[in-house]
Amino acid sequence: MIKLSEHKELTEHSRIKKANLPKKVFISLSQHFGKPCDKLLVKPGDIVKAGQMVATSEGGLFSPVHASVSGKVVSISDYLHPTSGRAKVVVIESDEKDENLYTATEDKSRVDKYNADEIRQIVFNSGIVGLGGAGFPTHIKLKPSKKIDILILNGAECEPYLNNDFRLMVEYAREIIEGARIVLKVLGINNCVVAIEDNKPEAIKLFRKELPLGFSLKVLKTGYPQGGEKQLIKSVLNREVPSGGLPFDVGVSVQNVGTVFAIYEAVCKNKPLYERVVTLTGSCLNKPVNLLAKVGTTVRDLIEDCGGLKKEPAKVVFGGPMMGIAQASLDAPIIKTTSGIIFFSRDELAVREERVCCRCARCIDVCPMRIMPANISIAAEKERWDIAKEYDVLDCIECGLCSYVCPAKRDLVHLIKYAKSRVKR
Repeated sequence: MIKLSEHKELTEHSRIKKANLPKKVFISLSQHFGKPCDKLLVKPGDIVKAGQMVATSEGGLFSPVHASVSGKVVSISDYLHPTSGRAKVVVIESDEKDENLYTATEDKSRVDKYNADEIRQIVFNSGIVGLGGAGFPTHIKLKPSKKIDILILNGAECEPYLNNDFRLMVEYAREIIEGARIVLKVLGINNCVVAIEDNKPEAIKLFRKELPLGFSLKVLKTGYPQGGEKQLIKSVLNREVPSGGLPFDVGVSVQNVGTVFAIYEAVCKNKPLYERVVTLTGSCLNKPVNLLAKVGTTVRDLIEDCGGLKKEPAKVVFGGPMMGIAQASLDAPIIKTTSGIIFFSRDELAVREERVCCRCARCIDVCPMRIMPANISIAAEKERWDIAKEYDVLDCIECGLCSYVCPAKRDLVHLIKYAKSRVKR
């Protein structure tokens, strides 16, 4: 792990603000790890309410999606997608009433009323996925195939610029702890470690005060990529997930603080996942903010909540600067896994004149997965997918450190991503 310039000061003291209601939302059928939803539950002309399920699937690895505003379904068509380019979306025109299908009244007695299987079903029906970035369907993680003895609550948020998890921890500590208690009940265990980096003293102080019996706090030295599941497990418990393995293999379940907050809202408020906290930041914005935004809202609409642009961005990135994805259009909509949107000016972008690999091994030194990025990149250039596989390309977590430290300015992450896609075929 290495220390990066954090740039969190732009929004770390900005309280979460509810975004203005968009006139139109674009609900993607692909917002999770796994296959897109292929069973539509609405058609053009239908009237829907916020929280109403609009698409699901008959089987496989997926998570259903919901309307984020009340209004009229105007079309179902291909549209921009922040990670895959294009995907099928349900377009809903808001009636500006923001009527919810579900009551948002808190009822914590539901936690005791439901058993583990019923809670898993609620989590599934609510469309909850991992909100730390991967988007793995949470109901699957709540039914591990191996024995779990501890839950790690991931509050590291190691990506520069982003503060969405930090603000949730500061403003909703009690609800996050309640969500973690629900996860413990489902997993049938009693131990939870809350992991927070030491650059978040306000959150550390709050959780130290609020944690109940069975919970402990682990303050971690700030570093990147501390928030990766495997890195977090090593830092907190000194357990190593084997190559190709999962946290289940070492008896651990890891949940992001945003995910357990969504679980709390689903179980205690009967509220599906149709909005989330997103950090909008960067030097191009008049007022960087943390917004509670409706899924399917476009970047263009969210810019208005930031007081508009003070200068034209040269690059707009969904996610953090290390693992985020640049967007081709301001009309791209946010999805469940959109943690932040960064607006970079031209003078903030590095000029990359790519050269041949000089075999310095810096990428190997910093790689958290202990693989050899340089060799994998060369194999990718030669289209030797067999060699890339031998070098454990599938273990790469795409953290971006190899590209960050490369003196030859090689786009190693791009080449490794390409190699991974070819090896998976």
